Amino acid sequence: MGQLNGNSFKVHGNAKLSGTIIPQGAKNEALQVISACLMTSEEVVMNNVPDIIDVRRLIELLKGLGVEVNRVNKSTYKFKASDIDLDYLASAEYQKNAKRIRGSVMLMGPMIARYGKAFMPKPGGDKIGRRRLDAHINGFHKLGARFDFDKERESYFLGGDNLKGAYILMDEISVTGTANILMAAALTRGETTIYNAACEPYLQQLCRMLISMGADIEGIGSNRLIINGVESLNGTEHTIQPDFIEIGSFIGLAAMTQSEITIKGGGNADLGIIPSIFEQIGIKVREEDNDIIVPSQEVYEVQSFIDGSIMTIYDSPWPGFTPDLISILLVVATQAQGSVLIHQKMFESRLFFVDKLIDMGAQIILCDPHRATVIGMGRKQNLRAIEMTSPDIRAGVSLLIAALSADGISTIHNIQQIDRGYQDIDTRLNAIGARIERL
Repeated sequence: MGQLNGNSFKVHGNAKLSGTIIPQGAKNEALQVISACLMTSEEVVMNNVPDIIDVRRLIELLKGLGVEVNRVNKSTYKFKASDIDLDYLASAEYQKNAKRIRGSVMLMGPMIARYGKAFMPKPGGDKIGRRRLDAHINGFHKLGARFDFDKERESYFLGGDNLKGAYILMDEISVTGTANILMAAALTRGETTIYNAACEPYLQQLCRMLISMGADIEGIGSNRLIINGVESLNGTEHTIQPDFIEIGSFIGLAAMTQSEITIKGGGNADLGIIPSIFEQIGIKVREEDNDIIVPSQEVYEVQSFIDGSIMTIYDSPWPGFTPDLISILLVVATQAQGSVLIHQKMFESRLFFVDKLIDMGAQIILCDPHRATVIGMGRKQNLRAIEMTSPDIRAGVSLLIAALSADGISTIHNIQQIDRGYQDIDTRLNAIGARIERL
């Protein structure tokens, strides 16, 4: 796999973009379906795999476990988990590497189901607020697994040689928790019901992949999944959907830079209410032949509610508006006509990047860790370039969008956070007119 160089972006503002961009495969789906390759000894072919840091790290973990990995081309892999090194799970090297990526938590479900044991360090990932593992652990416990936490090594151990299907009421709508329990239940004897399950497109895709491998799953797309465990699963071929979060990011980029952009194949993704939420702040989006077209708009105006009160946009579990696009929407709102209250309900630290936007000249009132009021400037004044640091994946891309629209040249540090979730973002944007230098 190639190595991305440079820790900073030098971003030339006042960008005018034009052309077609192809969205990568969905990051969050990739982390789930690649983990599911551990559930069979047969070959699994995976298409449209995004070439990003988090996916690379997960694949390196699988290699360490003994999975045969064959990279057919930049976006296609073959995985074969026929000979797994269970001792490596408890090694210091595995624990160290698994800490670097939060998605590694989803190896627990396949491992406990197929081998009866799993080790897991406290996972890493974005520092965007409290992201507890209770939903995962409680679900495994109800299936009959025993759980221990080693305080000294800060690692979890799950053991379970005699798991049995159960009724599981999730105490929170956790995407990764649902995925983990789903994968464990697929190879656990008896019937398992997961109620209050997450139903994001990632989960739906994971369900479809497991069914193609021989799993028995009902209720795809709903908040109640019924899984009848089977003894073993077969190999399969699976294609990852276009990343709807990246598509939403490109919609915001086009609006902020007054550019016309075609997102090739973006209409093939399950976008849910994403287009209509952008329309609430005045951004036009249309679909043609499975492509998403965002026309150049000089002005976009925030709508108000029927009673005339200020527009409030908030995140919620699918099919609500994804929290991963709240940061993007907040940046785009800074140049809208009108005001909007952005309410980030699900993570309490995701709005803490707004101080950089305020330094750039945006008019934002941070009400508390969850809410920010954005007073749109309506293009009367551009943002100004500054030097800043990316705190997490989505905030990093939001700051990149702000910098591309600003007057002057901005510098963004800690861009490995952006590289964790966006494939070759500088190269792809430069191809449609941006000027981003990797320092």
